[in-house]
Amino acid sequence: MRLATVLEDGGPRIAVVDADGVLGLPADDPSFASMRAIAAGGSAVLARIADWAAAQPAAARRSAGAVTLAPAVVDPGAIYTIGHNYRSDPGAPDDGPPRPLVYGKAAASVAADGATLAWDRSLTANVDAECELGVVIGASAFDVSVAEAMDHVLGYTIINDVSSRDAWLDGDQWLIGKSLPGFCPVGPWVVTADALDPTDLGIGCTINGVAIQDGRTGQMRFGIPEVVSYLSRHVRLQPGDLIATGTPARLPGPMGPERHLEPGDVVVAWIEGIGALTTPVA
Repeated sequence: MRLATVLEDGGPRIAVVDADGVLGLPADDPSFASMRAIAAGGSAVLARIADWAAAQPAAARRSAGAVTLAPAVVDPGAIYTIGHNYRSDPGAPDDGPPRPLVYGKAAASVAADGATLAWDRSLTANVDAECELGVVIGASAFDVSVAEAMDHVLGYTIINDVSSRDAWLDGDQWLIGKSLPGFCPVGPWVVTADALDPTDLGIGCTINGVAIQDGRTGQMRFGIPEVVSYLSRHVRLQPGDLIATGTPARLPGPMGPERHLEPGDVVVAWIEGIGALTTPVA
């Protein structure tokens, strides 16, 4: 099942996205009120949503072009990002970190699919896009084992981990360099965990149609169960929290790793089985 957050009557509302269109969930049911509420409700709430959606007539659905998307999770309690989590060459000796390398982004940095990315270039001139498989936490998790970790995952989305590359931010003030408003596009929706196997999906990113990343989630050093378990040993993961699980290496060409985002660019982050997250740059 695909669940999106759409803007309706000036506020966010959860909707089911399927082959027939977009179906807004009843606004008067508090268990459907937000992605965080659904995450807290777990499989029982997801089953109710599926049963309700199946009973609705086709006429109740709207076309995708008739709705405005909000960030898939509009109010995550926390956003964790995992660094250096992709092997460039899976067959070569691995000199990566011995445990997940954890950064973070401010929750206020989330943005929607299609939202224009703009920032004060006097603060940072060199900004990059990075496509990452996003994990949406379901049931609260604290000190869970690797074997238990997937019981605490609601589903998956796409996160564009927009990051500054200026020396006084990247490597010095990581949180600030990743957290300017709009620096975390999330969407276009959440695919529930029962509908997607995340272990070996194609993942990539383009700028103006030119590929800058092209990899597979099977290149991860630490898989989703390991990352969720590791984080939960140190922090309490709450429903609706986001984990950006790392990003494939930047391609050497044709744009090259030194090509940063410029006004007029259109960034498309894509993941097989989820879709595409588009971000125009101003």
